[in-house]
Amino acid sequence: MGIEAELRAEFDSWDRKEAAALRAVPYILLGACTAVTLLLPLWTESPHLPATLGLSLAAAVWLLWLGNTRLTALYYAVLMLLAAALVTLAPWYGLFAFVGYPQAFQYLKGRWRYAGAAATSMIMAVSYLGGIDTLTGGFWWAWLAISLISTVLAGGSSYLIEMADQRNLRQKRALTELHEANAKIEAALEENAGLHAQLLIQAREAGVLDERQRMAREIHDTLAQGLTGIVTQLQAAQQAMDDPSTLDRRVNNAINLARESLTEARRTVHAMGPEILAEAQLPDAIGDVARRWSEVYDIEAVLTVTGDPRPMRPDLEVTLLRVAQEALANVAKHARAGRVGLTLSYMDETVNLDVRDDGTGFDPGADRPRNTADGGFGLTGMRQRLQRLAGHLTIESQPGAGTALSASIPAIPTSDRRCARP
Repeated sequence: MGIEAELRAEFDSWDRKEAAALRAVPYILLGACTAVTLLLPLWTESPHLPATLGLSLAAAVWLLWLGNTRLTALYYAVLMLLAAALVTLAPWYGLFAFVGYPQAFQYLKGRWRYAGAAATSMIMAVSYLGGIDTLTGGFWWAWLAISLISTVLAGGSSYLIEMADQRNLRQKRALTELHEANAKIEAALEENAGLHAQLLIQAREAGVLDERQRMAREIHDTLAQGLTGIVTQLQAAQQAMDDPSTLDRRVNNAINLARESLTEARRTVHAMGPEILAEAQLPDAIGDVARRWSEVYDIEAVLTVTGDPRPMRPDLEVTLLRVAQEALANVAKHARAGRVGLTLSYMDETVNLDVRDDGTGFDPGADRPRNTADGGFGLTGMRQRLQRLAGHLTIESQPGAGTALSASIPAIPTSDRRCARP
C-alpha cells in the first residue's frame, strides 16, 4: 500500500470514528442526565420528575428520528429548545446541553455555527449557576457574564475547529487530486506501454483462437513437413528397390524423420520450443536443419552467418527457425532447385534471415490455394509468426528466376520479455 493510500485510509478511519462518536455522545449524555434524574428522588423530593422524564424522552426521540433530517437548522433549534427546557427543570441537564457545541458545527453552516455556540453557552450558563431560580433571584448579571465568556471561548474553539476542518478538507482534496493524477499517470503509462507493445507485438487473436492458430502453425511446421519428408523418402525408396544401399538410406531417412516428427509433436502439445533449439544456438540450429534437409532431398544448402551472433528471446529464435524450415520445405515441394543459400544476419536493431534458391520461381502476386491439402498455409503461417513479433516477410520471385525470401524481426535480447510466444 502506498503512502497516498495509507493517508486516505487513515482519513477515512478517523472520519468514521468521529461520525460514530458524534452520533453516540448525545445519547450517552442524555442517558447519564436521565439516570441522575431517576436516582435523585431516592434522597430528595423532585417535583418536576414527570416533566423532566417526558422532555428526556422527547429529546431521545428527536435525536433518533430527526438526527439525519435535511432540515438541519430546524432540527438544531428544536434540540436547543428541548435542552433549555430540561436545564430549566433540572440544572444537571447542562451536561446534555453540551452537545449543542459539536452539533452546531455538524449541522449548521457559516456564521450560524457561532450563533449555535452562543445559544449553547447561554443555556449552559444557567446550569453553571444552579438553575433558573438563581437568575430570578437577581443573579442575571452573573448569567450574562458567564454567557459572554463561554460564548467567546466557544467561538474561539469553533473557529479553530473550523480551520482544522478546512485544513482536513484541503488535505482530502489534495489527496483526491493526487489520486486522480496518479491514476492519469498510470493510465498514460499503461497506454504508452500498450503502444510500445503494439510496435513489437501485433497479436490479433487471443484465447482459443490464438491456441488454435499456434497448434496449426506448429503442426504444419513439424508434423506436416515431417510427413511430407517421410512420403518423399518412401517414394524414393520404392524407386530404388534394385539398389540396396540407396534403399537402406531412404528408409533410414524416413525412420529418422518419423522419430523427429514424433518428438516435435510431443513438444508442441506441451507448448515447448523445438528440441534442436534447446540443445544449440540459433545459427547452429538453422545450420543443422539445412544439413539434414540437404541429406534428405539431395539439394545443396549452405548457411552463412554475418554480424555478431547473440542470444535472443526464445520466441524470436523459434520464429526464425520455423521460417527456415518452411522455406526449405517450400523449396523441396515446388522449386526444383539445385542449390539453396541461407544467410542469417545479426544487425543492431534487427535479425534477418534470407533464403534464396535457383529453382523455377513463381509469381508472388498470383492467387494461390490457402489451407488446402496441397499447401498454401506455409507463407501465411510465416507472415503470422513474424507479424506477432513486429516482423515482416518479403518475397521476390519470378517464373524461371528462382526465389528470394527475407524475414526480419527486432533483435530483442533474452532479458527482454515484451514479446508473446510465436
